[in-house]
Amino acid sequence: AQVTLRGVLSEIRVRMFDAHEITLSSPQDLGSVLSTLTSMNANAMRWAVLCLYLLLAFSLVWKNRQGMDTIHFLGGMAVGLLVPAAWIITGHLGYIPEHPDTLEPVWMGTYSHRPEALTFAAPTAHTLDLLTLWSDRNNIATYGVMVCLGTLLGSTALSVSRRKFRLESFHNTADMGNHLVGAVLMGFGGVTAMGCSIGQGITGLSLLSAGAVLAVTGIVAGAWLALRFQSWQLD
Repeated sequence: AQVTLRGVLSEIRVRMFDAHEITLSSPQDLGSVLSTLTSMNANAMRWAVLCLYLLLAFSLVWKNRQGMDTIHFLGGMAVGLLVPAAWIITGHLGYIPEHPDTLEPVWMGTYSHRPEALTFAAPTAHTLDLLTLWSDRNNIATYGVMVCLGTLLGSTALSVSRRKFRLESFHNTADMGNHLVGAVLMGFGGVTAMGCSIGQGITGLSLLSAGAVLAVTGIVAGAWLALRFQSWQLD
């Protein structure tokens, strides 16, 4: 992610992907995009898309209910509630109508100076910046950085409290190679798609983003291909 943001892979990202874009005549949420193709207004289409989301989610949960425990439902609900909580924190509490220096409206505490929710690709790189360039006062503990550090510290505390904390390493050089290739693909893809499986799969979909649907489709397809590749290796 770091190398894709501002390192050697950034040249590939800028020249091959960022240089090509499509400007829509409407907002990029599914309700607005689909309303241009139908006679329904955007708000009614958003509700229709939301109902389809809920139907799909309920169907998947029902299909896999035998393998799910109560903790899975509680954990899913907790993560889901974190998204609107994040919008409230960064979009409402962090909003200043008139910044004292620029006299313009601004959202404080976020790297983009816009409302942010949950995502980990770019914030992981920003966390690396903060920890390695600590004396540079231009690097601050933004909301995304604090989410990354909080996730690390929280999961560590939980594993210790459950006596499940352990150190892990690679099984062999092939396993390490797979992880390195996966890290390159995930870091490059997460930054290029402007969100990882959390940033696009949870935060983006919460906004009914058409771009998030495209990103999640790619994530699912990539995960399926990776699993097929691993199965082929085991065979």
